[in-house]
Amino acid sequence: MSIMKVIEVMGDSPKSFADAVDSAIAEAGKTVKGIKSAWVKDQNVIVSNGKISSYRVALKITFEVNP
Repeated sequence: MSIMKVIEVMGDSPKSFADAVDSAIAEAGKTVKGIKSAWVKDQNVIVSNGKISSYRVALKITFEVNP
C-alpha cells in the first residue's frame, strides 16, 4: 500500500494557464519527489490596462510518501 500526501501550491505565468501549471509543478518538483498528479483547484487572471498581465492557478499536488 502506498501513502500519498497532498499539498497546495500556486503558480503564475505571463503566457497562459498551462504555463502557470507547468511552472508550479516544476518548482514543487525541486523539493518534492514522487509527484503523481495535480488538480487545478482554481484559476484567475490579473488585468492591467485592460489586458491580461498574469495567469494564476491554485493546484493540489499529490505525491507518494516513502515509508
